Amino acid sequence: MIELEDVPELIDPVMVCAFEGWNDAGDAASTAVGHLEDTWGGKVFAALDAEDYYDFQVNRPTVWLDGGVRRITWPTTRLSVVRVTEPTTRDLVLVRGIEPSMRWRSFCNELLGFAHELGVELVVILGALLGDTPHTRPVPVSGVTSDAALAQRLDLEESRYEGPTGIVGVLQEACAHAGVPAVTLWAAVPHYVAQPPNPKATLALLNKLEDLLDLRIPPGELPDDARAWQLGVDQLAAEDSEVAEYVQQLEEAQDTAELPEASGEAIAREFERYLRRRDNQGPAGEKPLPGRTIAERPLDGPAGEAGTGDAGPGDAGPGESGTGESGTAGAGDVESQGEDADGSAGGGGADSTDAPGRETRAAVEDEDEDEVTDGEGRGAADGGQGADGKGSTH
Repeated sequence: MIELEDVPELIDPVMVCAFEGWNDAGDAASTAVGHLEDTWGGKVFAALDAEDYYDFQVNRPTVWLDGGVRRITWPTTRLSVVRVTEPTTRDLVLVRGIEPSMRWRSFCNELLGFAHELGVELVVILGALLGDTPHTRPVPVSGVTSDAALAQRLDLEESRYEGPTGIVGVLQEACAHAGVPAVTLWAAVPHYVAQPPNPKATLALLNKLEDLLDLRIPPGELPDDARAWQLGVDQLAAEDSEVAEYVQQLEEAQDTAELPEASGEAIAREFERYLRRRDNQGPAGEKPLPGRTIAERPLDGPAGEAGTGDAGPGDAGPGESGTGESGTAGAGDVESQGEDADGSAGGGGADSTDAPGRETRAAVEDEDEDEVTDGEGRGAADGGQGADGKGSTH
């Protein structure tokens, strides 16, 4: 029985979800939801029981001091609510957590129970995947859904992915079976700059969410953070001519694939988005980050192939390859193959995307990062245990 005594009556509520782990390359998706919480002062009203869904040897709790008293924060998924007032008033139910270690169907059913009790009209799931996309271009963000009617109404792509998936893909299908409209937004993160954070990808997801829900999201410091991130990678790329050559190859492949889309209609659509964001900018003149050319240093060591730059729709995140898909191998991909129908195994990579027709060689370094997730998904691991199987994928 779900009790929501502390939650006021919501106005046109939309549920926005993100999960750290396999479907969160560069922590772009979870950081986006965190930005929404921080911007509008989200109030947590519920948390899922960590005992039901998490393996604490994979996602370890953290100990901290509160006025000299030792306390423990357990890894879990929390729900909060924020009210948006521009351009119209509506509520967002924010779901931020960690990909569960077990009982995925029960996990999704519990979230859908909250959605039903709150009168949620639409579920939007944010994800980030690794792809052969050059960092010198705007971050590709694709919107997909399993609902053909919804795809036509919101100008989205209908998901055709087949292959291993993460909690993002499972939750989207659970919504479809429950009759709840659901959309997944995927940001493609350059596979050679996979380490978090990636403020440019986070900003791209928030911009796409603005377009989808017709609301204004103050970007805060994200544009400055994105520029600083690009500048730092520029400095690394300047030290290696091979890196610059590789990035140029990705640019040429993406430009060739996107050339047919440079129609008058597409250009007009992008210009309308620019004008809308300019008109809605905050009092300090904040704007989303415009695209600019940078060069980046890839991680050493080849590790598989991926499709060309523009990432299409997938049902999970970086590193996976399914039927008709191409993916970049992420650290921990071997672990992901042991995942059962309920997702009980800790994953490594994540789903890939539809390739636009050309393939390029991807260079990725497989590395295991010793980290653990606290209540917000971060912490130090005991005995070298990884936090969520992300490794170098995230």
